Amino acid sequence: MTVLAQGPMGRDLTGATMARARVAGGLTAEVFSDLDAVEALWRGLEADPGCLATPYQRFDWVRAYQRAKGAPEALRIVVLRDHAGRPRILMPLTVARTRGVAIARMLGGDHANYHLPLFSGRDAAAVPVEDVTAALVAIGRSAGIDVYALSHQPRTWDGAVNPLALVGEPAPSDGYGLMLGPDPEATVRRAFSADARKKLRSKEKRLVEAHGAIAYRQAGTRAEAERFLAAFHAQKAARFAAMGIGDPYADPAIRSFLAAAAAGERPAMEVHALVLAAGGRVLAVFGGAVDAGRYSGMMTAFDADPDIARFSPGDLLLHHLVREQTARGRRAFDLGVGEARYKASICDETIPLVDVVLPVTLRGHAYGLIATRLTRLKRRIKRDPRLYDLVRRVRRLKAG
Repeated sequence: MTVLAQGPMGRDLTGATMARARVAGGLTAEVFSDLDAVEALWRGLEADPGCLATPYQRFDWVRAYQRAKGAPEALRIVVLRDHAGRPRILMPLTVARTRGVAIARMLGGDHANYHLPLFSGRDAAAVPVEDVTAALVAIGRSAGIDVYALSHQPRTWDGAVNPLALVGEPAPSDGYGLMLGPDPEATVRRAFSADARKKLRSKEKRLVEAHGAIAYRQAGTRAEAERFLAAFHAQKAARFAAMGIGDPYADPAIRSFLAAAAAGERPAMEVHALVLAAGGRVLAVFGGAVDAGRYSGMMTAFDADPDIARFSPGDLLLHHLVREQTARGRRAFDLGVGEARYKASICDETIPLVDVVLPVTLRGHAYGLIATRLTRLKRRIKRDPRLYDLVRRVRRLKAG
């Protein structure tokens, strides 16, 4: 192994590339600490039609998150190259110390539903898992990493097996998705039963009768995105307070990230809303990470005023969104991680997820034992309705 530069996690960064390591299997691992230094390589990979990635691995999504949330010195972008020097796998990571343990996690935290590495193609995803983990461990030693904690790893993506998922524990929750077809109306009929469609038509009619004409809109300008996001933050804060749960969107950095992700001609996140045509009152909001083929739901909220909520504005918006995304030619639509009634009602695909813990040092091994047990405990609670209900009641009691 050749260490090119040593820096603050035990290493001194003298340039964009921090370290390089060659391991068995012919893979070369590199670590970058600067998004600008790897932008051309990254965009080149994701522009290739054969690239295998989720919308959360788009460069624009990662950049929006990192600029708003992360400290530059914590960024570690791992690139694995083959024997010919071609980039095969890219992983955007952040490294932070928790009780003395340097933990590398995929960038985006819980705001990214899927933490799949970016693979240059299906053949790159077929690299033996032993070669991938050996490269990560080798470069982890150079980068001062004790352990990789890689959550929300899909077992498969677009029919290709994720090699990292072969060495993980089943995650506490899975993702829920819907494959879109070529015909918008046929897709809506498949996702929503005849009874559900009839009820939604009735609710939409009564909503219009009670409050006037409505409009379904996608934020087309920064000002419109900010207005929809402001409504989302207010609606979500009220919802979390009622549930006795801390509001993860209250963090100013996360609000800044969402605003940045929704900006630009090709935003990393699309924001859609159901509004009253007169006055523009926002009744429901839905935001999702996007790429050419998929809309991946990140966030949703609706106006909890009883005079509005009784018309199910969130369901009306979702119904419209499935049709709209199909009409635009996207192939897949998903509602992210976690159990919810509205997800189960329309999704025809479960996206199994895995949490991967890959120790590098002895300290990392100790952390890994604890983390694995916690994952199993969380999964047990999430999959047992009685235990999960008990946890929610305790949260409400703590919140008063």
